[in-house]
Amino acid sequence: MTTAPPVTLDDVRDAAARLAGVAHRTPVVRSRTLDELVGAEVFLKCENLQRIGAFKFRGAYNAVSRLSAEQLKRGIAAYSSGNHAQAVALAARELGSTAVIVMPEDTPRSKLDAVAGYGAEIVTYDRYTGDREALGRRLADERGMALIPPYEHPDVMAGQGTAALELLEEVDGLDALVVPVGGGGLMAGSATAAKGVRPGIRMVGVEPEQGDDTKRSLAAGRRVSIPVPRTIADGQAAPVPGELTFSVNVRLVDEIVLVSDEEIRAALRFAFDRLKVVLEPSGASGVAALLAGRLERPPARIGVILSGGNVGWRRFGELLAVS
Repeated sequence: MTTAPPVTLDDVRDAAARLAGVAHRTPVVRSRTLDELVGAEVFLKCENLQRIGAFKFRGAYNAVSRLSAEQLKRGIAAYSSGNHAQAVALAARELGSTAVIVMPEDTPRSKLDAVAGYGAEIVTYDRYTGDREALGRRLADERGMALIPPYEHPDVMAGQGTAALELLEEVDGLDALVVPVGGGGLMAGSATAAKGVRPGIRMVGVEPEQGDDTKRSLAAGRRVSIPVPRTIADGQAAPVPGELTFSVNVRLVDEIVLVSDEEIRAALRFAFDRLKVVLEPSGASGVAALLAGRLERPPARIGVILSGGNVGWRRFGELLAVS
């Protein structure tokens, strides 16, 4: 018996209709210098300019907007390294609900401040010893809240896929789509949308070298767990792919490439110097993969999702200052 996929192209299109006029339709930017360095035409989808500064708003709002009035009244629980936290906090506020978010105690201050600014309650934990999923479930159960995880949710995946859907609507003939991979929600939604619209497109995921759980999992054909990654790309520091996201990605992702922290820093500098774009480390990993030549035989037209730009000025300066 064939199991139905957790997210479909129709789900992504429904999410796009739900997000119309709420989420930003982010711009696609080009760079002749980047094209020359890569040897291809590169189209960058600027989700760093999305509400809350990352693609996560798409999935969070889509999921929260589908809750019942009673669920909204009781509130929403979530766990996140930062961007999903901000996204749920803002979506809850926009839809008249409240939120409590479980976040690592070492989350960048800019992200903690943003979540608090949207009115959410924050509960911190040690990412290297604590179990954020267990903490989130316990909070949700104790308070009767709806739990919206950062990627293990069909509505979240569908919302995330709207970024890729927009890119393919705007740019004809993409041969490949490069997507940062953490828990796999952005890739699952993006691959569902991209392969649905353009079946022959090459889906390339990018992970930090220290966080290669999805690459290992795809090679093994099953979910593989690794120690919690220590990388500057905190948004990609997942120790194991999500069960739902992996069920999509194992079917639709063509390859995973890895980038080092130093290559991510180089991409941050390039984006700032040449594109005038501010990215967080996770948001720069796709550009890092292109600049480092990780795509063998680059196709003619490549799309890249710049997943986020949530980095404070002090932290950004520290990242750029490392030689």
